[in-house]
Amino acid sequence: MDILETHAYDRRQRRNMSCALLLSLSPFFLASAAYLFLWAHDSSPPSIIIAGFKAAPVLLLAAMVLGWNGWRSLVGVAGGLLLSAVGDFCLVWPELFIHGMGAFAAAHLLFSLAFLTARYVPRIRSSSLSVLLYIVMFGLGAAFYVYIYPFLRKAPDSDLLTPGVGVYVGLLTLMANLALRTSKVVTILGSLSFLVSDSVLALQVFKVCSAMEHGHAVVMVTYYLAQMLIAMGDVLAVEDQDDFSKWKRS
Repeated sequence: MDILETHAYDRRQRRNMSCALLLSLSPFFLASAAYLFLWAHDSSPPSIIIAGFKAAPVLLLAAMVLGWNGWRSLVGVAGGLLLSAVGDFCLVWPELFIHGMGAFAAAHLLFSLAFLTARYVPRIRSSSLSVLLYIVMFGLGAAFYVYIYPFLRKAPDSDLLTPGVGVYVGLLTLMANLALRTSKVVTILGSLSFLVSDSVLALQVFKVCSAMEHGHAVVMVTYYLAQMLIAMGDVLAVEDQDDFSKWKRS
C-alpha cells in the first residue's frame, strides 16, 4: 500500500470513527435534552426522579467511554464520569452539597490521572509559553478563591466548606492545566467549559452575585458540554495513540 492509499484509508477510518462516535453520543444528547427541557428552568423540590434525570447523561457518557476503551478507563475518565454522576445526584439536595463537591473533587483527580497517561502525553515538550500559561491558570484559580472567600465564611458549615472549596479549586485548576498540557483541542475545551460551569455555579451558590436569569441552565449546558468533550477526548486519545504506533512501526 503506497502513501496515497494509506492516507485515503486513514481518512476513511477517521470518518467511520466519527460517525460511530456520534452515534454513541446520541443517548447522551437525548438524556441531556430531556433534563434541560423538563427541569433546567423548574423550581420543583428535590426528588429522586430529578436527581436521576440529572445524572443520567453523565452515566451514559461513562458507559460510552467504557464501551470504547474498556475497564481500564475506570481508573481514568470513565471513573471520573461515574463520580461526577454521584456529584450530580448529591447536588440536587442543598444539604448534600459538600458530599457532591467531594465526589467532583475525586472525579477531577481521576481526570488528571488520565491526562498524565501515555495516551495523552504530548509529542512535543512544553515551551516557556506553556509554563507561563500554567502559572497564569493557577493564579486565576487562586484569585477566584480569594474573591469568594468572604462569602464562604458567611455560608453554613463554613469551617468545613471554606477549606473544602479551596481543595476543590486546586484540583479543578490542576485538571485544567493537565488538559492544556495534552495539546488536544477537545480535551482542552472540555476542561475550560468545566471551569466556566463551576465558576458560574459558585457565584450563585455562595451568593457572590444576585441570582442570574437562566443561571441553572447556563451551569448545566456548560457542564454537560464539558463532560461530553472530556469523554470524546478520551476516546480520540486512544485512536491517536493507535495511529502514532502504526507510523512508528512502519
